[in-house]
Amino acid sequence: MQVRMNANVIWIEGARTGNPSFVPALRKKGLHIEVVPSGSAALELIKETNPHFVIINAASFRSSGIRVCRTIRISADNLPIIVIENPDHPFTDNTIPNVILSLPFTSRKLVNRIKPFVPAEGKDVLVAGPIKLDLERKHVACEDREAQLNPRLTSLLKTLMEHAGEVVLRETLFHHVWRTEYYGDTRTLDVHISWLRSAIEENPRKPKYLKTIRGVGYRLDIE
Repeated sequence: MQVRMNANVIWIEGARTGNPSFVPALRKKGLHIEVVPSGSAALELIKETNPHFVIINAASFRSSGIRVCRTIRISADNLPIIVIENPDHPFTDNTIPNVILSLPFTSRKLVNRIKPFVPAEGKDVLVAGPIKLDLERKHVACEDREAQLNPRLTSLLKTLMEHAGEVVLRETLFHHVWRTEYYGDTRTLDVHISWLRSAIEENPRKPKYLKTIRGVGYRLDIE
């Protein structure tokens, strides 16, 4: 499985752009990208999502984008900002953004300039086949899917991954994940399994990896 760049990104892009968007390529690398049309929209999202960095596609505006950049810098002083400029409208103040890229350039170059702002992967990572669970960050990646998990889902997936290929009894999962000897509320476990399938399966209704062993428990099948 390729190394993925797990980070939350706000991408500001105006309606007018004659250049190919880099967003799909960056999403394939693992970046969580929210696209907004303006600086004001970005500011609202920054408050809600606490992104790792912002990319301003100034080449999609009629101007250099310097006003948008200044607005974000004033409101979020420590937030890294990457600006994509159109050579016809150069960005005149290179003291505001962290990086300025002038078109044309490749997606690989953009990725290389982004890397310093991507948070380091947690030190405690569990891998089983295509499934990669970052225990420290509570983040799972499987093929082209990824998701943020809560502590209980992380513990549940960890237990299943540690016993990949084996049937794990319902009682065992309740004991390890819920720290209880009471096994009457099986619906709770079923719901959590459903959430895990939504995170790692291409088709949660027809799971490829997380199988139900009816009346017994669950098994994580890794080829």
